[in-house]
Amino acid sequence: MKNKIEITNSAEVYLKKLIDGKDEDNLGIRIFIDRPGTPKAETCLAFCNTDEVSKDDEVMHLELIDVYIDSKSINFLKDAIVNFDEDNFDGQLTIKAPNAKMPNIGENSTIEDKINFILYNEINPMLASHGGEVSLVEFTEDSDVILQFGGGCQGCGMIDVTLKDGIETTLIEQIPEIRSVKDITDHSIDENAYYPQEQES
Repeated sequence: MKNKIEITNSAEVYLKKLIDGKDEDNLGIRIFIDRPGTPKAETCLAFCNTDEVSKDDEVMHLELIDVYIDSKSINFLKDAIVNFDEDNFDGQLTIKAPNAKMPNIGENSTIEDKINFILYNEINPMLASHGGEVSLVEFTEDSDVILQFGGGCQGCGMIDVTLKDGIETTLIEQIPEIRSVKDITDHSIDENAYYPQEQES
């Protein structure tokens, strides 16, 4: 984890003030990325009590505070910078994580990371021609992939074919651990559904 995340002195002081304001013992800061390795990735900060720390978390013992790094987010936080800009009115905390949205696949990648890599590099470029997209909601303990469709894919009458013959086949071929692929999208909402244009005779 060394040198992957930089937390500036001003950011550390600011975060310490926030922790002190909570008036709780054994409180630190957790850094994690929601939907890492995808275009929708967001870098987040949250208060974290020592009782909530996972054994897989990376810990940064700074001079004023302890920072806990979510294990699934570590590779996506490379070169991240947390800074507090004191020049702005009341100041502003900023987090720059240039690798948060970059797919990061290796031998130790999680199933979720592998699924997201395939969705955003193989599946979504094809769905984009219909104005649609699909995203991972959950990979369950039963090895089921739960997906949600959006854009032109929501309400599309051909979605079952797309799901089974396209997405499920592709994912299982590349990730044998997957048992099945399921869709939780509410397809009754079909205002943006894709309809092929009829060819003029």
